[in-house]
Amino acid sequence: MKFGIFYEHQLPRPWHEGDEHRLLREALEQVELADRLGIDHVWEVEHHFLEEYSHSSAPEVFLGAVSQRTRRIRIGHGIVALPHPYNHPARVAERAATLDLISDGRVELGTGETSSEVELAGFGVAREEKRARWAEALDALTRMFVEEPFAGYDGAYLQMPPRNVVPKPLQRPHPPLWVACSRRDTIHLAATKGLGALSFSFVEPSEAKVWVDDYYATLASAECVPAGFSVNPNLAVVLPFMCHRDEETAIERGLDGGHFFGYSLAHYYVFGSHQPGRTDLWSEFQANRSGWGFDRQVAARTGQILGAQLLEQGLGSLRGAIGTPRQIRDLLRGYADAGVDQVVFVSQAGRNHHDHICESMELFAQEVMPELHDEEPVREAAKAERLGPAVEAALARRPPPRQAPPHTVRAAGRT
Repeated sequence: MKFGIFYEHQLPRPWHEGDEHRLLREALEQVELADRLGIDHVWEVEHHFLEEYSHSSAPEVFLGAVSQRTRRIRIGHGIVALPHPYNHPARVAERAATLDLISDGRVELGTGETSSEVELAGFGVAREEKRARWAEALDALTRMFVEEPFAGYDGAYLQMPPRNVVPKPLQRPHPPLWVACSRRDTIHLAATKGLGALSFSFVEPSEAKVWVDDYYATLASAECVPAGFSVNPNLAVVLPFMCHRDEETAIERGLDGGHFFGYSLAHYYVFGSHQPGRTDLWSEFQANRSGWGFDRQVAARTGQILGAQLLEQGLGSLRGAIGTPRQIRDLLRGYADAGVDQVVFVSQAGRNHHDHICESMELFAQEVMPELHDEEPVREAAKAERLGPAVEAALARRPPPRQAPPHTVRAAGRT
């Protein structure tokens, strides 16, 4: 199994001078540590206007800094908001390729259609069009990586004449492609397009196995027609995380942050009513958390077998990988047995402290990760051999890069 760390750059109110500077500086220090410890991936989201929940509106800048402070950790866009007009596909291609070059080929490129009305309306993207816009932009983007020159596009939402989109990425044909997923149907969609699935639902290992089985069965079927020019057969799940030898300390250090992550996500995507610049999300969380599946008393019970949710008298409450090394190891074995390829940890959440996050990663890398991590090359080799024929067949169904017709552009213009 592989492991990753995930960043929203959460910043609950009240805000003070210098908080955003400190937040980013500490995140960079955490990623440097993760690189030294041997953690496989760092994932950075793109969100806009989602106060307190995510102050990560320019991931390409943060990940550029990461690329120069690390040596081996894979650098993941998790994800780029792809529907135009969030980002023009050519600008995504240019930025991703540049990041791949300066990181010596370590980029993982996740994309998504977004869902929060705060963002969609802010950029003028109609909800009923967002998936079609994402699919069209992804098709254009992947062609920009491989076509020299890009043969142009005449779609429902994107019109662009032939241009040579430069630079090209170091990884060929392009960095591994992922898509953000929140439900079983989007996991299935990822498989039909040969994309890695980044699941942001807090699922139990038993449920994850159902998703994994469907994902790999679909990938091996004629239903899979790759969106890109390579297939990335991987499924990752996200969990709140804090590791300490004393369970009560792990809970005290990590539970409220994990709960705020889940609550604030639901605020923007499920039930919230938001007034920009006015809503105090941290205060609302403290007042309303129990009614929305983030009951502290339930989740803080000690001596339990960990799950994404802990239950008491029919009431579920988010817990995730917050506990002792033994508890976390047992939980992760369940995901490994289910066939999950990567578990991505959320530690920078709510008001979790930088020092506690670093201590937690160090303990995990020392006492938990080796047992689940050391055999990863063997697992990956067996998986590649098992899936090789299916991947080859899927790529044969994918239309090849196009040849652009001769096209001359008047380069000089009058001013």
